[in-house]
This record gives sequence, C-alpha cells and structure tokens, in this order.
Amino acid sequence: MADWTADRIPDQSGRTFVVTGANSGLGYETARQLAGHGGRVIMTARNETKGREAVAKLRADQPDADVELRTLDLADLDSVRAFAADVAEVDVLVNNAGIMMPPRSLTKQGFESQFGTNHLGHFALTGLLLPRVRARVVTVSSGLHRGGSIHFDDLTGERKYSPRVFYSQSKFANVLFALELDRRLRAEGSAVLSVLAHPGYSATNLQSTGPTGLLSLAMKVSNRLIAQDVSMGALNQLYAATDPAAKSGQFIGPDGRGEMRGYPHVVQPDPAATSAETARRLWDVSEKLTGVRYAFDA
Repeated sequence: MADWTADRIPDQSGRTFVVTGANSGLGYETARQLAGHGGRVIMTARNETKGREAVAKLRADQPDADVELRTLDLADLDSVRAFAADVAEVDVLVNNAGIMMPPRSLTKQGFESQFGTNHLGHFALTGLLLPRVRARVVTVSSGLHRGGSIHFDDLTGERKYSPRVFYSQSKFANVLFALELDRRLRAEGSAVLSVLAHPGYSATNLQSTGPTGLLSLAMKVSNRLIAQDVSMGALNQLYAATDPAAKSGQFIGPDGRGEMRGYPHVVQPDPAATSAETARRLWDVSEKLTGVRYAFDA
C-alpha cells in the first residue's frame, strides 16, 4: 500500500457507485476519480442547485463521465427512503456526506443534527440499500472519533451540547456502525465488505460551513497552515472503495504523524469504538429511531 495514489485505482467499468455528499470536497473528488476510472457514479447532494453545478464541473473536465445527480438529504429520513426506493443494484456505497460542529439544531425527525446526519441518515440509507449492494459499503469517519462516546441518555444534546463533543459522537458512531456491520455481514456469510476510512485533516468546506465564531476562524487558519489537499484526503476512501486488497473491517487512514496527512494505510480505531456491546446497543437504538431494520436482522 506504500504511497498509494489514484493512479492505482483499477478499471471500474461496469461498476455502479453511490457517493453521498458528492457536490464538494471529499465526495466530489471521490466521484471524479471513480468516474475517471470508468465507474458509473450516482452523485448525491442535499442542494439540487449545488449538485447540478458539481455535475457540470465534472463533465466539463471529463466529457464522457457516466454520472448522474440525485437529491438526498440525510437529515430527513423521508428523503433517505425516497432516494433508496429509486436506486437499483449498486456495487459500492460510499457514506461520505457529513456536517461538522454547527450550533445545536435538530433534524426534521427531531434528532441532533450531527448524529442524525452523519450516523442515522447513513445507517438508514445503508440498511435500505444493502440488499442491492454487491460489493462494498465504505463509511467515512474522522480521526476525531478518538475520545468520543455515545451519550445514550442525551442523544439530542438537550441537557448539554458541545459542537465538538457531538461531532466526535457522530464519528465514533460511524466506527461502531461499520465494525458491527462487518460482524453481521460475516455472520451472514455475505461477500459484501464493510470498510472504514478517514481523510486525516483535509481542507474542505466542512470546516467553514458548520462551525461559528472563534471555532470557525481557527479552522479557516488551520485549513491554510496544516490541512492537506482534498485530493490526498480522498485517497483513503478511494482505496477502501476500489482496491482489491482492502478487507472488511479495516480502517484506512493517512500514514503520516498523528494520521493527519499522508498516504492510505491501515490504522487502528479507538479501542472503545471496537466494543461489540456498545455497537449492538447503538444498532438497536438506531433501528428504533430510524424505523429501518436490516434484512438479516428480520
């Protein structure tokens, strides 16, 4: 895997990908590379106008790209269900979209926005699409899952809310979910892989559209001074989505110091995020909150 780059992505002709949050940042770069290597890419965006602009930009760069836009708001389970009902067989689902450290707000169904978007939306989407997924589910987490936990007694942040703490909770939930999905797929004898990835510290608009005040200012400065380019950050989820050597249950992140920058390699999650007991509890709660029950749990 040493110094793995997008040039090593195998030919993806004949494969269909769903990439959430594909209108900008890591999602756009992932869609661009997958399409550039022959894949058919369903690009999702919450904002249709921004999504159309992203598709036009990609096609201007790659006139023969097989891409299409579909609207998907992961903060609205009605939108998730409508989107999933209109998707036929897919080879790889890339759960990329997310929001980061906004002031406290609730989704349409009343969930804390980061937990609702980053975890519950993707949990529901994966469950609805899984019977049609042929190869892989890639879940994008963050190095900030480390030190996170699930506040089962205050999931909405009504008692106490911190943008950073609840962002960490949502990314911690991503890891618990993807590892538990791997366990359940293996127990089912499925050939589908569940692979995790995180981009290190990559310069995207995620840091500027969510945080407010001094936190927003600090992130704008660190984006310029510390962050790596989005093309490097996206390599981790591209490896997880396409490389034949990727294994179910693996976590792919940058190989540099502190996993902030660098090329993809296998990293270790926070030990607390490997707890099967916590993962099962989160799974049960997520099924109840979303109303989505996985086929192999029926």
